[in-house]
Order: sequence, then C-alpha cells, then structure tokens
Amino acid sequence: MTTRTSPISAAEHVDVLVVGAGLSGIGAGYHLQRHCPKKSYAILEGRDCIGGTWDLFRYPGIRSDSDMYTLGYSFRPWREAKAIADGASILNYVRDTARDYGIDQKIRFNHRVRRASWNSDQALWTVEAALPSGEIARFTCNFLFMCSGYYNYEAGYTPEFQGTERFQGRIVHPQKWTEAIDYAGKRVVVIGSGATAVTLVPELAKTAAHVTMLQRSPTYIVARPEEDAIANWLRRHFPAKFAYGVTRWKNVLLGMMFFNMCRRTPERMKQRLLQLVKKEIGDTCDVDRHFTPRYNPWDQRLCLVPNGDLFQALKQGKASVVTDHIETFTESGLQLRSGTELAADLIVTATGLNLQVLGNLALEVDGKPVDPPRTMSYKGMMYSDVPNLATAFGYTNASWTLKCDLTCEYVCRLLNHMDHHGYKQCTPRNDDPSITATPWIDFSSGYVQRSIEQFPKQGSKAPWRLYQNYALDLMNLRFAAVDDGVMRFSSPVAR
Repeated sequence: MTTRTSPISAAEHVDVLVVGAGLSGIGAGYHLQRHCPKKSYAILEGRDCIGGTWDLFRYPGIRSDSDMYTLGYSFRPWREAKAIADGASILNYVRDTARDYGIDQKIRFNHRVRRASWNSDQALWTVEAALPSGEIARFTCNFLFMCSGYYNYEAGYTPEFQGTERFQGRIVHPQKWTEAIDYAGKRVVVIGSGATAVTLVPELAKTAAHVTMLQRSPTYIVARPEEDAIANWLRRHFPAKFAYGVTRWKNVLLGMMFFNMCRRTPERMKQRLLQLVKKEIGDTCDVDRHFTPRYNPWDQRLCLVPNGDLFQALKQGKASVVTDHIETFTESGLQLRSGTELAADLIVTATGLNLQVLGNLALEVDGKPVDPPRTMSYKGMMYSDVPNLATAFGYTNASWTLKCDLTCEYVCRLLNHMDHHGYKQCTPRNDDPSITATPWIDFSSGYVQRSIEQFPKQGSKAPWRLYQNYALDLMNLRFAAVDDGVMRFSSPVAR
C-alpha cells in the first residue's frame, strides 16, 4: 500500500466557486449575495490576504491609472477627495467592502487553484487547490467563476540584458519591490516608460539623487488633476450615492468619447496630446524625441500622470528622460547603443508584466483538456464549449471594474434563468460558419503581444466579439435576453 505525498481532502460543495479575492472577486461576492441570495458560494484565494494586485504591488507611488469613480464598485460610492487614488487607499476600499458586506467570511486563503474538471453527467465542476502544507483541497461546484485577473503573480517580465551579472548595484523588478530597497540619495535608472515607470519616476525623484527614465520608444502620457472638482462639488451638495452615480456616468461618457475620437481621427488627437505635453513640459526636454510615440493613440494604453507629477520632476531637474537602447550592463551602470553611459546605484526594470490565462488553471471537460487558444470568447466572459464557467475581465480602454461589474450581473442573471427553467448546464456554442476568429485584444503593447497566442480568440461579430464599449455591454449584459440561441441550456441526468 502506497502513501500519497499530497493527500486530497474530501470534497466540499458550494453552488458557485469564485477564484480570486481581489477587486473582481470581492465584487463577485457582493453580486452573488445581492442577486442570488439562495446560492452558496466560497472564494478561493491563493495568497494569504485580500486585495490581489493592490496588495501584491508595493513599489513607491503605486496608484490607479483610472479614476476611482469608474474603478470603484457600482454599488459602493468612492468617498475620498482624490479621484486618482494611491494603492493603499484602493486596497482599504476593497478590504472595507469585503468586511462591510461579510464577504471576507467566505474567503479561503492560501488555496491556490490548480485544476478543474467538468462532468456533464453530474453537471458539476471538481476543483483542486494546493495548500501550503502540500495537501490538495477539493471542492465541487455547479458554477465556476474565475476572478483571478490575467497577471502572473509569480514574476514580472524582464528581457534578457547583457552583463547584468557585472553590475555592482541592485537590480529589481517593481513586482518584487520590498521596503528594504533604499534609493534615498542614490542614482536610479528606471527602464521602461509604461504606467509603472511613469508612476515610479516622480516618487523616487523625491529623495533620490537623480532618476533617469530610460526608454526604447516613447509612450503617450496625459496629465490629469488628482482630484475631480465636479465630483467633489456634487458630493458636498447631494447624497453620496447620487453624486457617485452622476460622476461615474460623466467619466464613462468622456472616456468613450475620447477613445472614439482617437480611433476616428488619430493624427488630430496625436497632435493634441503632444501639444498638451509641450504645454506641461516647456523647453525642459525634446518632446519630439522623448514623448512622440510611433503608434497612434490607444493602439496601446495611455499613461496617466496626476497633477503632471512626472513633468514637474523633469522641469525641476530631479529626473530626466533618455531614449536609447541598452547595449550592456556595466559595473557602474548601463552602456547604451549610442555610446552614452548611464551611472546608477539602483536599476529598476519596469519592463512589463507576464500574462496568463485562467490563473494557469489546468481545465478539462468530460476528461478532455481544454486548450484556451482553441476556444472563442463569448461576451468577453465565457468560452465556447466550456459549460458553467465565466471569467471576469475588465476593459483595456477604460476602468477594469466597469466590465467586471457587468459580468457579475450577467452571471447572476444566467444563474437565476437556469434556476427558473430547471436547467443545470449552460454552454456557449458557435455554430455560425461565417464567424471568423481574431486575436482576443487588438493592442500592440508588448505585454499583450508576448502572450496573445495563449488566450482565447474573439469572433468577428456578436456575441463573440469584444467591443470594448461600456454602453453596448450595458445593453447586452444587463438587458438582452440570456437565452439568445447561442447559449445552450440542458439538464443532464446522472447515469
């Protein structure tokens, strides 16, 4: 008789199993309690705390690059003065929401979900989660709701640089930042020009000797007031929920208008964005060289700098921008392709994140492995031929939570529809030969292009197409019929 090295516990059953206790997972818990009060649910979280991304990332200055009136939950008004909030405030908001609604009592921490198997005869998922002890916790559920995002929490992306072993200082990726990293009075080079880099540079510049943002190519950067004057006025004169709702719709509509203008008149919007940068930065540095991207606005996500803090650091001489390629790391810094040498005591590789599908979950349906790239995304949340499973993904051109809130509402509508009609299984199926598969996201950003082949495809038309449009999704997910002819319902009988 052999002994298992990783024993599996007896299965615990819930109606709905949610994976992830970050912004999306806590939102899912609220919606299930609100709209499906008779359903039992549990949330499995791989780490030991609530917050997801907002707890994981600890680098200096971490903040939202979306306003909190749209990044916040639809059901819980954001009451702080800052519209562009720091990471600690967002984390408190998520944790307070979990506590106030009792969602925190439904979370099983240190449960890292590894595999899920669907059995059509039983209309049941069997889910296995690894525990710190090495044991496997086992759950069964009727519906599996993945709210783990698409970042790999184990490690960020760092290119292969020549000579890193020669560098005498410290090299750190922002995803691995700790309080032990000392940058006061030191020469810092931040490699990258995305959202993380433009957040780090002005914050590090407050106490560092000097900070250099080293980029291969520029990014569109937009300055925006840290506080929303209209929102704060509304909150002073009206009830919080009303003020929050008005501000949320104001920001949604303005964001949609701006995105559509960028897509319809890209050259005009490009020139407008560059004019705003020149107004902010003056003659401090060469805008054409350092702030003029080769791509059109919203071909990649724009970077937001509250109160123009990055531009202020540049104007004050506390920071600088270099556009060049790295030839090699040296003992004292970096040698660039142009021949320039950058001295550094600390090098921060803000070079991006790694994406992963379904939290790297091994998925199978009736004994057959599911290969995500061979599936098609239904309404941006479910997968062709995969029953009773949904994922919460946010927008690339707007706040993450806008889409996740709608997704949670739809999942609840779907569950209630099934209960009302006595169905146990719902499966999106594509039987339309005219629908062609296209990439899941049409972004040219490096973090997307490195991983896009791992993700499900989207289709050429609804309901398989991702429109990245809140107004359309609102109509389709909140009001359109659940039984649309594409979603197939059934009630398997156990054999």
